[in-house]
Amino acid sequence: MNNQTLILIQCQDAVGLVASVAHVIARHHLNIVTMREFVDEENHKFFVRVVCSGVPATTSLLQQDLENNLPAKAQVAINPAREKKIVILVTKEHHCLADILVRHFFKTLNASIKAVVGNYDTLKEFTEKFDIPYHCVSHENKSREAFEKELAETITSYQPDYIVLAKFMRILSPAFVAKFENKLINIHHSFLPAFIGANPYRQAYKRGVKIIGATAHYVTNDLDEGPIIVQRTKSINHSHDVPDLVTAGKEIEKAVLSQAIQLLTEDRVMLQGNKTIVFE
Repeated sequence: MNNQTLILIQCQDAVGLVASVAHVIARHHLNIVTMREFVDEENHKFFVRVVCSGVPATTSLLQQDLENNLPAKAQVAINPAREKKIVILVTKEHHCLADILVRHFFKTLNASIKAVVGNYDTLKEFTEKFDIPYHCVSHENKSREAFEKELAETITSYQPDYIVLAKFMRILSPAFVAKFENKLINIHHSFLPAFIGANPYRQAYKRGVKIIGATAHYVTNDLDEGPIIVQRTKSINHSHDVPDLVTAGKEIEKAVLSQAIQLLTEDRVMLQGNKTIVFE
């Protein structure tokens, strides 16, 4: 995309916005390749993602021109950082981390994995095989506040765009979530019906569920209720035993989390309250 321009806009809805945006872009001698827009009619909000061929003579002038032709307080971003910086949080399970690191190794994530941070050292040796720093920040014999302070300091040192919880099994405090607002991404095993607590796959097996699934979402103060980025499900039947469910569940979790990361690193996700607008 070296010879392309990406424009992201959020603003109050109004008549003629698509035409206004198109005219401004044309004045700056850019050609629209794709233009995906959405109107949240309930909240009167307009969202658009535009990819143009060519680059503006002056980005600041294009930004000013767009803002002058949009409703007040419009949010306009032109060519956000192309390669996002990511820190991954882990505990002991390796499947999501392994999938992300392999994708990163083959440069398919459009992101730079800056570090992996775990509250155990279980995944340290594996991570370092990819020449990625691993930090063990133990929660043992520490208050929650002390643990999160050390965790936050480690993360902040890398100035990440996103922090991915790849099966990180600690509940984060509201203060920690607020510190990294709209940067924390989590994966959750979502069943229909949903099962909470220990051994969710065994609970699902005993209930005889017909669908299992997973959800990638932003982390908020409401546990597992943040804005949803990606969801997938898989049909199962009576022939699946507990190990089958665990294996299938892990495959879905990997797929959902990697897809969410890809969408975020390509700037295809916009937030509106507790919902997302995803331009796939």
